[in-house]
Amino acid sequence: MPAVRPAAKGAALLLLAAGLTACSVLAVSGDRTPISDRPTVRPPRQVLLSASQRLDDAGGARIQAVEEGPAGRRSASGTVSWGAHDSAELTVTDELGTGRLRGRDGALDLGYTGAAPRTADRDRAESLDPRAVPGGQSGWSGGWITGLLANPGGSARLMALAGKLTPLGGEELNGGTVAHYRGAAPVADYFGAEEGLSPARLNEKLDYYERRGVAAVEYDFWVAPGDRLLRVRSTVRGASGAVVTTTDIAEGAEPAEGAATDAPTEAPAAPGGAATAPPTPAG
Repeated sequence: MPAVRPAAKGAALLLLAAGLTACSVLAVSGDRTPISDRPTVRPPRQVLLSASQRLDDAGGARIQAVEEGPAGRRSASGTVSWGAHDSAELTVTDELGTGRLRGRDGALDLGYTGAAPRTADRDRAESLDPRAVPGGQSGWSGGWITGLLANPGGSARLMALAGKLTPLGGEELNGGTVAHYRGAAPVADYFGAEEGLSPARLNEKLDYYERRGVAAVEYDFWVAPGDRLLRVRSTVRGASGAVVTTTDIAEGAEPAEGAATDAPTEAPAAPGGAATAPPTPAG
């Protein structure tokens, strides 16, 4: 058998190193086998379900969200909590200017600089959305405001249950290596996986997306060791183009300074697993 030439030997070592790196990236959760103490590779579904549960248990997070699409750019930053005492304290910038969105147990206030604040129940939060149809629609209809108020881990859970998942390897984020996953699902499958959703509410959601030419939703998730969900990116393609919303997450954050005086002072209870709404297609 001929000796392995130095160049071929070097190439083989590079391939081996690349393979080991890929395995370690996919095992970024930090699992270890009981015998060898080497990282194990978990299925994407298990990783996303664990990351969603961890964020549920955290009870709240500081978020920074940016929505981009044919209608322009919107952004929001602040804190959101969920559970028996849900609340939100967010600075929002969109086509109406810069405003303050505050929420407490289903009651929402949105006030822009130089304008009187408006109040609505969470179930009718779409009436606060600048893009809403005049007069609004009853209940949930998937807008910018309602998407900001949900637990961002809910989308990971629904996509794990209903979507086709693809691991995309490791990436650098926030100074460390994290695992990147992508999931896609038909709209009916995605929302159909949401527990406790009434048939009427499900039909309302499906009708909303169907009228805007949206057949499927796509999500990207970045998960750090310990099943920490650091970033969620949703992509919705409709008749008017694509809308992409990227949300950075810092779990368990305390309410921002200057929060409403009636904001809860106790730790929020365990959440009910509300799902993040995909962004609203423009138009």
